Amino acid sequence: MKKEYDFKNMKNGVKGKYAEAYRAGHTVTIHKEDGSTVVQNFKLEDGAILLDADVQKYFPDSEAVNNALRCLIPILQNQQTLKTN
Repeated sequence: MKKEYDFKNMKNGVKGKYAEAYRAGHTVTIHKEDGSTVVQNFKLEDGAILLDADVQKYFPDSEAVNNALRCLIPILQNQQTLKTN
């Protein structure tokens, strides 16, 4: 672990505590040993999604998610057809 990572104020971590803020975008401030500071802003790219841990267990990558959703598309199309008729 790099020296600039300071976790000494962490006592009891809470899983998912910052998940909503992360999805909205977040800023990371890095304080370097030489006294300088680097600020980086992060935001999810358009079209990017984050999966909850329980879902990610079954869909570990983009290919798995896309394959599952492609299986659902015909079902959704059929439901839409039934609603319009």
